[in-house]
Parts: sequence; C-alpha cells; structure tokens
Amino acid sequence: MSYYELLGLTQEPFSTSPDPYFFYRSQAHQSALQRLEINIRLKRGLSLILGDIGTGKTTLCRALLQDLDEPTFLTHVILDPRYDSEYQFLYSLCRMFEVEPANRSTIDCQEAIQHHLIQKGVHDGKTTILIIDEGQNLTPSLIEIVRSLLNFETNQFKLLQVVIFGQLDFVRKIQRIRNFAERISMKYIVNPLSLEETGEMIRYRLSQAGNGGRDIFTSDAVENIYYQTEGIPRRINFLAHHALQHLVINKRPVVDGTIVQTVMQEQGVPWDAYSKAAAI
Repeated sequence: MSYYELLGLTQEPFSTSPDPYFFYRSQAHQSALQRLEINIRLKRGLSLILGDIGTGKTTLCRALLQDLDEPTFLTHVILDPRYDSEYQFLYSLCRMFEVEPANRSTIDCQEAIQHHLIQKGVHDGKTTILIIDEGQNLTPSLIEIVRSLLNFETNQFKLLQVVIFGQLDFVRKIQRIRNFAERISMKYIVNPLSLEETGEMIRYRLSQAGNGGRDIFTSDAVENIYYQTEGIPRRINFLAHHALQHLVINKRPVVDGTIVQTVMQEQGVPWDAYSKAAAI
C-alpha cells in the first residue's frame, strides 16, 4: 500500500508532473492565464511568459491548453524547440499543421504554412495557436523564423498566435534581436508564491487528492517549507512529498516544522542542484 492510501488519499498529491488537475492558480498564475487568453482572442500575435525553474510554467502551459479547448482554436504545442536547422523546424511545423510543402526547402515550408494560416484564419474563421515550451532553447536563427511567421497577417489581425514559455535568461537572448523583441505584445513574469499562497497550494493539492479537508501540515511546517523553498512550486512539491513519506514511516499524525527540517537534512540536496536535475 502506498503512503497516500495510508493517509486516506486517492492520488499522489505532490507529484512534480504538470497535471492541470492539481494546478493551484495563484494570483500570478491566474493573471498570466487571463492576459494570455485576452491576447490570443484579440489575435495580437506574440505572448511571452517568463519564470525561474520550477515556478509552474509548464503546468501553466497545460492549463492554458485546457482553457482554450474550443472548436475555434487550433492549438499546437512544441515541448522543447531543439532543432538542428531552420528547415527541420519549419518542416516539423508543416507536419504539425498537416500541410505538405511543394519542395523540401525553408521557402516552400514557409509558403505552405502561410497558405494554411490564410485558409484557417480567413476562410474558416479559426485561430491557429503555436505554444512553445522551454523557449530559452530557441536559437537566434529559430527566433528569426518565428518572427517571420508573425509577419503573416491580415489588415486586422495576426494569422498565427504564438505563446512562448521560457526561463528568465531568455530575455537576454531576445534583447539582442530587436525586431523580435518589438513584436512581443504581452510579456508576463511568473514569480514564486508568497507564504500564504504556499499554504493554500499545499491544502489545495491535498484536497484534490481526496484529503477531505484534514489539516495535515501545521502552520510552522508551512512556514519552514516556504522559507526552505523560497516559494518555488516544484520545490514545495518535492519537500511536501518527502514530508508525507516521513509522516507515514514514523507514524506521526501531522507534518510539523521539525519534520520539515528533518526531511531537509535527510535529502541534503541544494535547491540549485535539484532544479538543474529536475529540468533535464
């Protein structure tokens, strides 16, 4: 029997997988989603969401996909934009859009994509959305390709809506590409959670896992978790998961501040090292 079943839970509450069902919509996350949806519905082109490793960008991406589940939206996702060439990137987009270029060249791919966007956006009344996660992995040449695709437009709107989720250092890369940076119509930085939001997130995820309202984490446990994790959601999940395991193994009724400190000592993993490992 798993530890969460012993606690009366039906699911793992603190998995680090980007499951929208467990997505705690903090004020920052909710604001990002609202701004994204407005930008997409107004067909303004390029939106950029930035944040440190573990702040919930990928889960935010999944939540956006859920919110855009409408027949008028044609949504496509690139989980990691690592491509060996401009042609490989464009050809993968052609396959994603289910179009066939006349020949195997970047120009033919771009023309096929443009015709597709015109058909869907103008004649069919659809909104084509391209979501790129791990945007910091875009090379300058691929950024230029994205910029060129944003040039496809009518007199009223952009034919392709692009949403890029990336780490904060992505800013330095795009600052050197001025004609791309100037096309960003919406930029939002997702900050870590506050102390209050850390407690709310822990309670929310436990509730979603079938907790039934039982208060498993004491206030001093939440405080310790917050200060140890600096409010980074992925770190919070990591520490809360191991705290619950400690709870079951040692047959304790609740997670208190002492348990959190013990778990930190047992794990002995610096957060920067953990974040790098989790991002691979």
